[in-house]
Amino acid sequence: MARIIVITSGKGGVGKTTTSAALAMGLAQKGNRTAVVDFDVGLRNLDLIMGCERRVVYDFVNVINGEASLNQALIRDKRCDSLFVLPASQTRDKEALTKEGVGKVLEELSQTFDYIVCDSPAGIEHGATMAMYYADDALVVTNPEVSSVRDSDRMLGILASKSRRAETNAEPICEYLLLTRYAPERVASGEMLSVDDVQEILSLNLLGVVPESKSVLSASNAGVPVILDIDSDAGQAYGDMVARYLGEQLPHRFLEVPKKSFFSRLFRG
Repeated sequence: MARIIVITSGKGGVGKTTTSAALAMGLAQKGNRTAVVDFDVGLRNLDLIMGCERRVVYDFVNVINGEASLNQALIRDKRCDSLFVLPASQTRDKEALTKEGVGKVLEELSQTFDYIVCDSPAGIEHGATMAMYYADDALVVTNPEVSSVRDSDRMLGILASKSRRAETNAEPICEYLLLTRYAPERVASGEMLSVDDVQEILSLNLLGVVPESKSVLSASNAGVPVILDIDSDAGQAYGDMVARYLGEQLPHRFLEVPKKSFFSRLFRG
């Protein structure tokens, strides 16, 4: 049976879809058969970041409604044979995602996949609650700012009370924290919350810290998961995140202001 992971947040624009694409690609690169599912009905950005938007014929809602089979809707990634994308619909209402329909699709995926990554819309609207309902693990993505952290704290309460695991008194969802758009210089100047500040509020297992990086936008525009940009800080941070999720013990990087070289200091570069 597959492990179902929901990527969630209380606030939009924190990097959930970027994280979903990176996590799914990273898991697949490690030899795990992985599906990443877009729950953002009406908007659909995952296929753009995965670079497969022109290959979408059928979508998640088509499968739920019996208009296409799961095999017809799944798109195999051209860079990794173990990774498949199930896109969202751009033309349907979010209410098209029913608990029974979502459960049936996830159950079918679970028969042949090791991991299912659910890319959730922000907040507590219908698509988000559907994405988290069947989750085994939750990766809460937040920026180091007060409003983002506060909204993430609210999401933890929903994860603890409105999931299938909560309804059936099963073992709770395993919750992890990913901190994105982290800028040590701004933390040092007091403009941004530190890792410790965020941990004090949320008290979650810290899976990774992704630094502010232009490579994230560049990768998204190119339709490439940023984890494949192994020369960038963000790509390396996402690689570390995947390794930690799979059980490796790695120190967190990119938390301190980079020290300038002698020549940089000499010429005030």
